[in-house]
Amino acid sequence: MIANMFRLCLLGALLSGLSPVFAADKAADKAAAEPVVKKSDSGICHDKTSPSFANTKKFTAFASVDECVKSGGKLPAGQPAAATAASIVKKSDSGICHDSKSPSYERTKKFTEFKTVDECVKSGGKLPK
Repeated sequence: MIANMFRLCLLGALLSGLSPVFAADKAADKAAAEPVVKKSDSGICHDKTSPSFANTKKFTAFASVDECVKSGGKLPAGQPAAATAASIVKKSDSGICHDSKSPSYERTKKFTEFKTVDECVKSGGKLPK
């Protein structure tokens, strides 16, 4: 009987010590699963800058605003610049031309804007590897 109580106490101690680890894993999983763009049931594409992003619970996830719009979604009222921003080509400070399909497109913050990849390359830019 004492041995069984000892085992239960030991098991309880082990589980209580592991629970913060499981909680951290769940938080990391949730952050990794958080979409970049949410298309609401009403068809509006909300990126993380949209005031309605956090409130949108029923949605289809997309990697970019451009993908969401191409799927038939529309931008929130008063945000027409986002559609233009998604269709521009960014030439980074290092001279690499990133279109919206490039994995580095969203991370490229300092850039020169071009309408097409061809214009970017003709200006001395190069394609990503």
